[in-house]
Amino acid sequence: MRILQVSTYDQGGGAESIAWRLSEHYRRRGHDSAMVVGEKVGDDPHVIPLSQASAHHESHSSIARFSRTLSSYEGRLRGIWRMRRWLEAYVAHPDNWWETCLGRDHFNFPETWRLLELSPADPDILHCHNLHGGWLSRGGYFDLRALPELCRTIPTIITLHDTWMLSGHCAYTLGCERWKTGCGHCPDLSIYPAISRDGTAENWQRKRDIYAACRLYVSTPSRWLLHQVEHSILAPAIIQGRVIPNGVDLSHFCPGSQRAARTARGLPQDAAILLFVANQAKSNMFKDYRTVERCAITTAARYQHRKVLLLVLGEQGEPLVFENGEVQFVAFEKDANILAQYYQAADVYVHAAKSDTFPNTVLEALACGLPVVATAVDGIPEQIEESRSGYLVQAGDADTMASRVIQLLSSEGLRTSMGTTAADIASRSFGIQRQVQAYLDWYAQILDSSQLAGRSAHAC
Repeated sequence: MRILQVSTYDQGGGAESIAWRLSEHYRRRGHDSAMVVGEKVGDDPHVIPLSQASAHHESHSSIARFSRTLSSYEGRLRGIWRMRRWLEAYVAHPDNWWETCLGRDHFNFPETWRLLELSPADPDILHCHNLHGGWLSRGGYFDLRALPELCRTIPTIITLHDTWMLSGHCAYTLGCERWKTGCGHCPDLSIYPAISRDGTAENWQRKRDIYAACRLYVSTPSRWLLHQVEHSILAPAIIQGRVIPNGVDLSHFCPGSQRAARTARGLPQDAAILLFVANQAKSNMFKDYRTVERCAITTAARYQHRKVLLLVLGEQGEPLVFENGEVQFVAFEKDANILAQYYQAADVYVHAAKSDTFPNTVLEALACGLPVVATAVDGIPEQIEESRSGYLVQAGDADTMASRVIQLLSSEGLRTSMGTTAADIASRSFGIQRQVQAYLDWYAQILDSSQLAGRSAHAC
């Protein structure tokens, strides 16, 4: 098959890593797989930046060349990152400045209409992932108004990784249900992607009108998110919806020697180590770092057998020291083998969130044979089998989370048994090969049904 995926970036965590892994595995299985991205980070020739569709337009081409020149100075000169995104979002697309003033989502990316021309070969199927974000805190890269034309031209799948397509602006609604009835009078404009003025009602209506002209296949990684979709403005556009859980690469994320992992990462052998993985954990509004921190402090106060060390991976900062323990921050780690060592080195994985669709980090912990204690929000309960692979607690309940952690720390037998079950569940249900095969099977069914429909229409 010839598969074209669309994603915000080619590298990163969460949704970006999922799209990238799928594309990589499709090629390994002999399929012609390419990706179009809002911004290209790596150097893979199978990844094409969407901006290339505007190469024929001299002003856009000049801006793109200047932006690429500036990219070599990122990390060396302060402000280069913001300058590049300002150039790409506003200078290349000046209408977006006015959209921002009105609190409207950015749809002014005319290169989207030439998306299919970027594929090295005419694709059989178009698979879109996140269609928001990428250049500024609430910028974009994709003109949603192109969806009706795209899905008339080629069978189109959209995998939702959050609820942005259902709402007037936010990626997660955090308990608000105004997205069901039209948004407007938004209670929190600061939720990512933030807007400075309440244009949520108009954004919601624009999306509803676009979807009314679409016929799409929609997948989600969790039943929770598909249920949201089925009660949203996207529902009338759906030909078929499926739940296809995210997968992890079991060749990297698997059980290993705790002692060897701690030695490799320079961690103390005699500490009780808790792990929390989240990009920009302390400032991420959808995670709940404060609950994890309080859990660690409470655990250290009650559990006096060993020093308690909480590792927060994906954040930087000075260690936080408290009685019988501390929090250490570790920068974001791209190397899967090193990341797996952190999971293998830990005793318990703790994950607190205010909203989370189906976090990869929980799956990675399970695959490494690490029992998980997490908050029971959104799709997380679909990942953890209560009292078998971990424990679920109410959101914000640091005391109960600490009690469950202490229960696991106090019994090596329980930790070992639960970790073995966790790894077995991950191997059976959450491997990347299972996810890849599920999508390939679905692609084939979609193409078969499309060809059958085409033959029927021709016969008529």
